[in-house]
Amino acid sequence: MSGDVGLRDAVAVIGVGETEYSKRSGQSPVALAVEASLAAAEDAGIDIRDVDGFLPYASGITTEDMMANLSLRQVTFAPTIRMGGASAVAGLLYAALALRAGLASYILLLRARNGSSGPRVGDRRSTGAGEEFKEDFELPYGLNTPGQRYALMCRHHMHRYGTTREQLGAVALAHRAHANANPTALMYERTLTMEQYLTARPIAEPYHLFDCCLESDGGAAVILTTPDRARDARRPSVLVGGVAEGHPQSADSLLGRDDFLEIGLTTAASRAWAMAGLGPSDMDAAMVYDCFTFQTIQQLEEAGFCPRGEGGAFVEDGAIGPGGRFPVNTHGGLLSQAHILGLNHVVEATRQLRGECGDRQLARCDAVAVTGWGDLGDGALAILHR
Repeated sequence: MSGDVGLRDAVAVIGVGETEYSKRSGQSPVALAVEASLAAAEDAGIDIRDVDGFLPYASGITTEDMMANLSLRQVTFAPTIRMGGASAVAGLLYAALALRAGLASYILLLRARNGSSGPRVGDRRSTGAGEEFKEDFELPYGLNTPGQRYALMCRHHMHRYGTTREQLGAVALAHRAHANANPTALMYERTLTMEQYLTARPIAEPYHLFDCCLESDGGAAVILTTPDRARDARRPSVLVGGVAEGHPQSADSLLGRDDFLEIGLTTAASRAWAMAGLGPSDMDAAMVYDCFTFQTIQQLEEAGFCPRGEGGAFVEDGAIGPGGRFPVNTHGGLLSQAHILGLNHVVEATRQLRGECGDRQLARCDAVAVTGWGDLGDGALAILHR
């Protein structure tokens, strides 16, 4: 299926905002959400009360929370996208549809959480599809957390293609090096060596400590509108050239798939590239949903930046780090900036395209790809450009 060029450049990012990222925010998620939303509205140069569309996270802050706390006059568009960490990028597609149809004028895409000081991954059971079957066939064997499940995909790739822990470590080191130039990152000024990476404690083999994303408190917000309205925004707008979502076969289980490495991004990528009229070689950087090191490699492959099986070699020798041939996650990503469910990736792409990233600003940045990953491989790809 080809991309729908009717949605090409249908939505513009006009404002972005973030809170401080921390391990202990001392604030409620709603308070973090309000702070990030007001910052995004200030960045866009609009009155927050002009927002009439809202894209919440499925298990997070509700539309009613934001209407009450931001004094929104009315909300005419507020769908819930149930794709886990892929929802933020997929939200750009829903915003494009709504804006093109005239269902809203200004849409707030928001994520806020206390992912460190609140409930943590190891303390809660999964709530995805097919849980009643997993209780009998997976949970008794310790297959519960994302790290345990995604480690199976990583091990399969290592066995099939020879991917090494040093190549996984190259991802961790690259993202940490980017974070070392980003004062907003939790891992700012905290360096990481390959020796530290290789000797860190195991979590779920082959994943060790530094293969795993951060658990963090904070909020991020993005305000979206039509390109026509974007002309009145305070800062240069960023257009979404193409965006698509996809879902893997056997979406409720990793174990029933004909192709163990096929994910939602595998099918979404071609549609997003077709919509944008661009390809991987046209990108100056990528913001990849890096819940774990291998998932960065896997998404680079499935999005088309390199053939399947060659992602390990693609990331070696600092290729995706500062000064590398193809920078990935210039903010530090989920591994080293903060885990805000992937919306901080959209914020970083926007700031790079606007030339606002200071010491980590890319010398050339005209187009950036942003991926999302959720649940058992739901995926999305967006192409943002100046």
